[in-house]
Amino acid sequence: MNRKRFEQLVAEAIELIPARFRREMQNIAVVVEDEPGAELLEEMEIEPPDSLYGLYQGTPLPERTWGYGNTLPDRVTLFRNVIEEDCETEDDVRDCIAETLIHEVGHYFGLSEGEIEEIEERYWRGERS
Repeated sequence: MNRKRFEQLVAEAIELIPARFRREMQNIAVVVEDEPGAELLEEMEIEPPDSLYGLYQGTPLPERTWGYGNTLPDRVTLFRNVIEEDCETEDDVRDCIAETLIHEVGHYFGLSEGEIEEIEERYWRGERS
């Protein structure tokens, strides 16, 4: 799959985020990189065969104080090569992008891993609203 198609799938996944959440996503960039660097994987203690599909970098909404502002956007990075390597079909890639995006945006909203897992389970059951 070429990068343009992958980015189209990312844009489609963003549109699947319920509008009430998309409206709250302020000053956040969703970017695509080919793969995480060795330094990042080391910092996160990720070793093969584990992989990193995405990463949230920023200050979660609940942790922001009254003085928060005038900052660079928070960032959600999706790692294209890693996702594509672990997927067999375009549908698999689409699903992986959507689940990774749900997970990383959950961090932006300050959700715990348990809360994010509940949302992911609902996603897989088809409860997308």
